[in-house]
Parts: sequence; structure tokens; C-alpha cells
Amino acid sequence: MPRNLAAALLSILALGYAGGAVQAATVVRVGQPQAGTFQFVPLQVGIEAGIFKKHGVDVQVINFAGGPREQQALTAGSIDMDIGSGPELALEVKGTPEIAVAAMADAPYSVVLAVLKDSPIRKPEDLKGKIVSISSKGSLTDWLARELSRQLGWGSNGFTIAPLGSTAAQTAALKTHQIDGMIVEANAGYRLEEAGTGRVLVQFGDRIKTFHIYVIYARRAFAAEHPDAVRGFLAGWFDTIVYMHAHRAQTIDIVHRTADVSQALATRDYDELMGMFNRTGNFNPKALTVLAHSFVEMGTLPTEPDMQSLVTEKYLPGAH
Repeated sequence: MPRNLAAALLSILALGYAGGAVQAATVVRVGQPQAGTFQFVPLQVGIEAGIFKKHGVDVQVINFAGGPREQQALTAGSIDMDIGSGPELALEVKGTPEIAVAAMADAPYSVVLAVLKDSPIRKPEDLKGKIVSISSKGSLTDWLARELSRQLGWGSNGFTIAPLGSTAAQTAALKTHQIDGMIVEANAGYRLEEAGTGRVLVQFGDRIKTFHIYVIYARRAFAAEHPDAVRGFLAGWFDTIVYMHAHRAQTIDIVHRTADVSQALATRDYDELMGMFNRTGNFNPKALTVLAHSFVEMGTLPTEPDMQSLVTEKYLPGAH
């Protein structure tokens, strides 16, 4: 065979293999409740570092204005996997067509209770009888508010809980003294401190250790039809967590760019929140028990469900 013809055939074969590799990457549409928060930044890190692609998945991130809209999209089949809070496990009991496939983050370090800088509230005990805002009734922030009240010895209603919706609405209410404190995503509290107008009073991760604040879910039909894609996504996710631990500067740079925060705040995010990520994805039975109790405490469910029926570890790296 002439040398130039052989070279041409080899080039065609090489292109064919490369094209096959690209085609083999399964598109996985992943929903996140909101953009610009540290707890979801592994998605961006894994994409930018090419980690997900190495595991055969092409991750497409879709942002939503809160968990309820994300759940609606999953139910409608518009996304394949999503990141949600641990308390959202109760939605499976109510019929949401998803299955929890990995414990993503444990202690709730990504949520804080913030007050104004000049507030007379100097310690959690000063919250007695005050007004504290949350996002919505039955939400993660609602449970954290009631759990804080219980820990302080006041039962679940030691202070008035006001569902105000978005972080922007809560911040506005705080600055106009309509509320005394707000339970929000950590960056909202950090931004107040950076601006010199507020301070973080409670870091919930310091008070609640046994928990799964975030969980990775898969649409049941997608997991059944594309189990290797679910495995590939989870392998990429946990490799990304390892990468983030080993590449502090690169991760902080991505947080700075994608979360629209200052370099100082991105550094604080990394240093204070990185430890909340679960390194294996395995579910802690004690954390699941805490969540089961919370469903009844919040009135989300009448009785505690069988938590093992709501989760699976069969897609995790190393699972057989």
C-alpha cells in the first residue's frame, strides 16, 4: 500500500475513534436550585477541569429559582439529575419520580443566621421572642430555625418564624428592621459582613453535625435507562471534590468568577465550606434518622418513612 494512502487511512480511522469517543459521552442535564453559590460550584469545576468528560458524561447545568421549580422540571422530564436538600427526600414519598443516589454534603455549613451589625442580639440566646425570617414554610431553613429553637431549650417556637421568600426579600426586611435575623445561604451573611452592615450570628454547621444538607438525586426513569451515565456523573463529581481539595487556588478562582463574589469572599467560601462535602457519597444511617424525624416535626409527612427505600448507593464509585 502506498505510504501516503496508508497515512490517509490511519487519519480517517483516528478521526473515527475520536468521533466515537465524543458520541459516547452521554448528555446529563443537571439542575441546581440557584447559581452563584459555593455548594454547587463543583459542577463548574468538574466541567472546566474536564473531569466529567473523562467519565463519559457531558454535563449540562440548568439553574432554577429555588428547589420547587427544580422539582417541577424533574417531574416533567426536563432534567435528568438534580442537587437538592436532604429534607427533599420527603418529596419521594409524595410521588416525585426521583431516587437519592449520593449524599453530597453533610453538616449545614452553607446556611447561617445573620443579623445587622448594630443589632442588640449578640448571642443565639438573645433570639428569644424575636422575628427570624426563612425562605418558605416546610423548607430546610424552616427546619433549621426550629431545630435551633429546640437546641436553645425553647421547643420549636422560641422565636417567630417569618417565611419571606428570596434572600433579597429577607435582606431588605432585615435592613428595614422588619425582622431581627434571617436564615440564609452563607454567602448572603458573608456579603453583609464584607459590606460592614451585618454579621453572622449562627453557623449551623457548628451546631448540627449529623445531617445530609444536600443530596444528589436522579430521575428514576433516567437512572433505569442510563445507569452508566449516573455512575459516570457521580464518579466525576467525587473526583472533582478530590481535585478541589488538591487545587485550592484554582477552585477559589472559579468561585470568584462564577459566584460573582470578591476574591476575599471566594477564599472564605473555600476555607469555611469545603469541609462540608461528603467524600464518598455514602448515606449515614443516623443522618437519615434525623431527616426522618424532621419530616414529622415539620408536618411534611404524618409518619416517618422507610428511609432506605428513598436512597440507593448502587451507582456510587466502587459499588457492586
